[in-house]
Amino acid sequence: MYHGHFNGTHYEVGFRWGTALRRRGRILLEKLPFFLTEERMEFSRCCLPFYEFWYPEILEEIRGIANGQEIAVEPLLSFLLGMYCIMPENRCSCFAFQTENNSILARNSDFLTEIENLCMNCIYTLEGAHSFTGNTTAFVEMEDGANEHGLAIGLTAIWPRILAHGLNAGMLLRYGLEKCKTAEEFIGELTRLPIASSQTFTVADHGGSIALVECNPEKVIVKKPGEAYPFVSAVNSFYCPEMAIYTCTDIDTWNSEKRFATIQNAFRDTKTYDMDFAKNLLAGRYGFMCQYDRKTGRDTVWSVIYDMKCPAVYRCEGNPLRKNFTQDIRFKFSVQP
Repeated sequence: MYHGHFNGTHYEVGFRWGTALRRRGRILLEKLPFFLTEERMEFSRCCLPFYEFWYPEILEEIRGIANGQEIAVEPLLSFLLGMYCIMPENRCSCFAFQTENNSILARNSDFLTEIENLCMNCIYTLEGAHSFTGNTTAFVEMEDGANEHGLAIGLTAIWPRILAHGLNAGMLLRYGLEKCKTAEEFIGELTRLPIASSQTFTVADHGGSIALVECNPEKVIVKKPGEAYPFVSAVNSFYCPEMAIYTCTDIDTWNSEKRFATIQNAFRDTKTYDMDFAKNLLAGRYGFMCQYDRKTGRDTVWSVIYDMKCPAVYRCEGNPLRKNFTQDIRFKFSVQP
């Protein structure tokens, strides 16, 4: 896993990173995992006005990367703005729970082994935005993260039955980290932002609030823990009744149903929820979660636990069944326990 620490304006961050990669002989357009089809390029062009209105800073960062790489910006935009919409591939698991002393969001990122060495952990300190730390299988967009105010967000991708022009899952998550302080604030933003893709967001904050959001271009449904189910969880299907019509049943979800059942059974059969419980659940010690056969080209490429009451970040760079979690003390939170 690469580690990057970015400071300055969005454009400066992009330009410096793009330049650094070019000087090391790495050209991003030569590393894309698929061809940029005309369908994807046209979709991204139609999404562009929504980013220009709602999130212009992110476009500045992408333009900075392109200028630093000395390449055209349109192919980068097509790659990034079309993610989670055209050919979505991420298979991930999330859950969140709270105790008197913890507000925990935990996530496994399951992806293709051929790109696991390109995964990134980033720390962003940007002008005009909340600082945050996040993880991604690509760049610019984020798949999980926590900001200085103790807001943590993790996503799972859902194969789309419908598409619309707007912001995709990874960009929405990063938008939340940069602009929101609480789970409720992020949920409020999701109700007004134009959404292009289908996904879930699991959120936890420093105040102890946790929630699951299942959303697509047509609906935003929020689920919070109750007495019978003192947790929220997500895999790669919708489970809220209002979203059932949007779930595709004829695709390979990488054992999504097994992962969902493992999470449900673990919470049902366990009386004490704590950090060790979260680590063991992610590591598959309660059932199938990350036990992929690497010969198939699939694995859990990182695992992360955000405890926002502390606040603290614990990350396993690889499959948690084989590797250990380590606390990342580099990122500095502005909130105190």
